[in-house]
Amino acid sequence: MVRIASKQPRKQRKFRYNAPLHARGRFLNAPLSTELREQYSRRNVRVVTGDTVRVTRGDFAGDEGVVDIVDLENSRIIVHGVASTRADGTEVPRPVAASNVCIVKLNLKDKRREEKLEAKK
Repeated sequence: MVRIASKQPRKQRKFRYNAPLHARGRFLNAPLSTELREQYSRRNVRVVTGDTVRVTRGDFAGDEGVVDIVDLENSRIIVHGVASTRADGTEVPRPVAASNVCIVKLNLKDKRREEKLEAKK
């Protein structure tokens, strides 16, 4: 596990910007809904493509959608239906921070992920 040792915000930001990809996955944890929390006895879990999430912060708060893309490079996720309109009328997906969503339904197609969630009970 990679740990940020410093208390200084500038060093914490520097670590996040320069973090390797295997460590960036830890930045993409999102809280679980109340029902899922009780079911899996966990507070949060890493977001993967195919999870259904509800946006809790920002202009799209309350909107639900399926996660289309998980962007490790920028530590953002793309949610289906969350898009901004450009001046010419075209819609572009709006990246959302993983901490600003709540996972409503998990994508359990990956058996390893399912086993890991069940083991934590």
